[in-house]
Amino acid sequence: MTHTQLITGPTFAEMLSPETIAPEIRRRAAEAMKTDPLDPINLFNITWKNPDGEIYHVALPPELTGVDAPIAVLYGKDFPTGSHKVGATYSVLIEKSLAGEVDPARHTVIWPSTGNYGIGGAWVGCRMKFDSVVILPELMSRERFDRVRGYGARLELTPGCESNVKEIYDKCHALVAADPDRARVMNQFEEFANYRFHYTVTGNTIVELATRLKEQGIGGGDVAAFVSAMGSAGTIAAGDRLKEVWPNRHRIVGLEPIQCPTLFENGYGGHDIQGIGDKHVTWIHNVGNMDALMCIDDMECKKGLQLIVEAPGRRILSHKYGIPEATVEKLAAIFGISGVCNVLGAIKTAKFYNLGPKDLIVTICTDAMDRYHSVLGQLTESEGPMDEAEAERRLTGIFHGQKLDWIMEGDRAGRTRWHNLKYFTWVEQQGKTTAQLNALSDPSFWIEQRAKVAEVDKMITAYRETRP
Repeated sequence: MTHTQLITGPTFAEMLSPETIAPEIRRRAAEAMKTDPLDPINLFNITWKNPDGEIYHVALPPELTGVDAPIAVLYGKDFPTGSHKVGATYSVLIEKSLAGEVDPARHTVIWPSTGNYGIGGAWVGCRMKFDSVVILPELMSRERFDRVRGYGARLELTPGCESNVKEIYDKCHALVAADPDRARVMNQFEEFANYRFHYTVTGNTIVELATRLKEQGIGGGDVAAFVSAMGSAGTIAAGDRLKEVWPNRHRIVGLEPIQCPTLFENGYGGHDIQGIGDKHVTWIHNVGNMDALMCIDDMECKKGLQLIVEAPGRRILSHKYGIPEATVEKLAAIFGISGVCNVLGAIKTAKFYNLGPKDLIVTICTDAMDRYHSVLGQLTESEGPMDEAEAERRLTGIFHGQKLDWIMEGDRAGRTRWHNLKYFTWVEQQGKTTAQLNALSDPSFWIEQRAKVAEVDKMITAYRETRP
C-alpha cells in the first residue's frame, strides 16, 4: 500500500464515543461540518452524536404513533452524507485499506447500492482519495444520482428499481472483468465491516440512549424491541448487541415491503421503499437472531411521509392533534420513506407484542426528505394533492390504524428457511461455498465477527503512529 496516500478517520471506539477523539481534530471536524462538508476531516463526524455529545434521536409523540409504548428513532440526516450508511462505507473501506486489499494509488473502488450506501461510498471513497464508481438502479430517485456525482464519483446505472440487485451484481462482475487489476468491489451485502459498524456503534449508542431516555421518564431503561427494515441488513445488526445486553427481554424485528416479500414468502417484485427490500437475503444478515418478520406497504410509507413533511399534514399534527409545532418541524426534517416504514413496523410491533409505557421500542430514520422531493412529486401527480382531510385520514388509517397482518414469528423452522434462502444468491450466483453458508448458522461465527472490532481499532491506531 502507498501509505502516504491513505487518509484515515476514526476508530470504532471513536465513532461510538467522539469525546475520545483528540480535541483539536474534534474541533476542526465540528467546524468543517458547517463550513466545508467535503473536507476529509468530516470523517470524524461519522457518529450518532453531535459536537455537544447529544444523540441524534427523537422520541415520537403518541399522537403520531397511536400506541402507548414509547418509540424512539435515531436519525441519520446529520451524518456527513445525510445518512448513517456513511458509517458502513467508511468501515468497509478502512478495513480493506489497512489490510492491504485496496490502495488509493492503484485501485478503483466500486460501490454496489440501491441508494444511501452508494452515496456514502461516493463521499468516503473520494474523501480518502480513491477513484470511486457507484452502481445504482436507474429508477432510483433523481436526488440520489445528483448526490453521487456531487461527491466526485462516477455513476453506473442498471435496469430496474430497488429490488433489482441481481443486475447490480452483474454490473460489478462486468466492471471487474473489464479491469481486473484495478477494480475492487466494496459489497455492502457481504462485507462484515458493515455488520461490525452497526453492532458496535449503532447498537451501543442505543444502549446509552435507553438510559438517557429513562432519566427523562421515557421507557424503563432497557429496549424491548429494535425494529429495522433490511436493505444490506447492516443496521439490523444493532439488535445483536441489544440482545446481548438484554438477552431475556429484547426482540429483533425485521421489515420488508409487502410488494417484495422475499423472506416472508419467498416472494419477489418491485417496490418503492428506497433503501430496503433488495429481493435477496444478504450474506451479513444474522437471520438466526431475528424474532419476527413483518411486511409494510410501500404506498402507505410514501403517503405517510407526505403527511409528515407537507404543510396540510403538519397543520393537522399540530393544530388538531396537539403535537408542538417545534416537534412537528423536527419530524419533517428527519424522515424519509424507509424511516416511515420503520416507524410503521414499530407501531405494528407494539400492537403485536402488547407493549406498554415502559417498553421502549427503537428504530431508525436512515435519511431525510432531501432525497425524495421527486418521489412525492410523482405521488401528487398520481393521487392528487393532499389536503387536511386527506392528511387526517392518513394519520388515523396508516399510523393509528396499522394492522396486525403480514407478521411471521421467527421460530426454528422460519429461521432455517431464511438461512437457506441465502443459497440461491450466494452459492449459485456469487461464488460462496456450501461450507461457508453452513458456517453462518453457528452462533460462534457471529461472535467472532464482533470480536474483530478491537483488531481493526488497533490497526487504525497503529497506522496513525506511522504518520508524521
